[in-house]
Amino acid sequence: MQTDRQGPDPGRDSHVRPRVLVVDDSAMQRRVLAATLSRWDYDVTEAESAEAALTICQTAPPDIVISDWMMPGMSGPEFCRVFRDMPKAQYGYFILLTSKADKVDVALGLGSGADDFLTKPVNSGELRARLTAGERIHDMHRELTLKNRVIEETLGELQGLYDSIDADLVEAKKLQQSLIRERRVDFGPAQVSQILKSANRVGGDLVGHYRVGPDRIAIFSLDVSGHGISSALMTARLAGFLSSSVPNQNIGLISRGGAFHAAVPPDRIAAQLNDIVLRDLGSTHYFTLALAEVDFRSGHVRLVQAGHPHPMIQRSTGGIDVIGGGGFPVGLVEQAQFDLVEDRLNPGDRLLLMSDGVTECLDESGTMMTEEEVIRLIADLRGSEGTGFLESLVWSLSQRRGEARFDDDISAILLEYPG
Repeated sequence: MQTDRQGPDPGRDSHVRPRVLVVDDSAMQRRVLAATLSRWDYDVTEAESAEAALTICQTAPPDIVISDWMMPGMSGPEFCRVFRDMPKAQYGYFILLTSKADKVDVALGLGSGADDFLTKPVNSGELRARLTAGERIHDMHRELTLKNRVIEETLGELQGLYDSIDADLVEAKKLQQSLIRERRVDFGPAQVSQILKSANRVGGDLVGHYRVGPDRIAIFSLDVSGHGISSALMTARLAGFLSSSVPNQNIGLISRGGAFHAAVPPDRIAAQLNDIVLRDLGSTHYFTLALAEVDFRSGHVRLVQAGHPHPMIQRSTGGIDVIGGGGFPVGLVEQAQFDLVEDRLNPGDRLLLMSDGVTECLDESGTMMTEEEVIRLIADLRGSEGTGFLESLVWSLSQRRGEARFDDDISAILLEYPG
């Protein structure tokens, strides 16, 4: 081997001494290589055979291996294959020493997992260059391993946070579902059924009702813009403004003593909510709303539609009337005007309010439902009643979509009026 008198590599951190394993059945060749490597400040270990080298690799994995090709017992390429299969934390750069320069032999060595070759006799300058390349690759692999470890630890922490947030969202969904206390309520002259299925853990849809007087009831359906936690919090706040359990907080009621309250017209309720959202809540969210007040004695309906899908009345004869004039969403425009719409329910009719998760449900090809298709779907469910009607509605939408999961919240409230 040709030698030189150069000292340690000045570009290398002097506190880190790469471990080099020299494997050769020739003691002389090992000593020459080891002396040169030690002079270059490498931590050198010697092995007289591949079998002995494997034992060393199990206890002290080297950074770089310099192995002779031809050795008794296991050859250099065979040793390299076993070395590559050994579990180890860091990559080991493998250099084969050979007097072979044939392309077939080079291909065999590379196929065994070797990184580089040196032909005998070894030139010190060439050896130094090969070692520098090996250190560079080893350092890059070590840095990549450390970064991967940091990534794995970070992902573990994120997974823990996600699990905690997901558990909170599960509880939040239970609380949101509790806003709909009863799926079906019998008021005697009328029955109200409602359904809410969030696309995610929590959503921005809400349906509900509250008594206005002994012979009147208000039902509503609203949909807060966006999805997720902030929309759900907005929904919870709005639920308080239209509460059936705490009438004194309901902005749709005027307390006059006694068991029942006087009613605020639906269009004024929408206007008050519009002012509250823009003036007091400071939210970037807005919401759509359909709110109807129904008189049990006469079947008279007063209704406001604020950007929400059109309410529908399914007549006892089977026909369907689409009512409402559209209107602005609530919380979007200051001093927005909301129109009052009036209609009448006859005995056997029923009033349906629903979110755009129903009316804009996509099919398997991504095509949105038309109003005609929505009408046809409701007409097909004429024989179903109450919660059965609403469950059948959701099932029909899932069949159209091709799966039970929806991109948007699905909510609806149905008032049936036997008269």
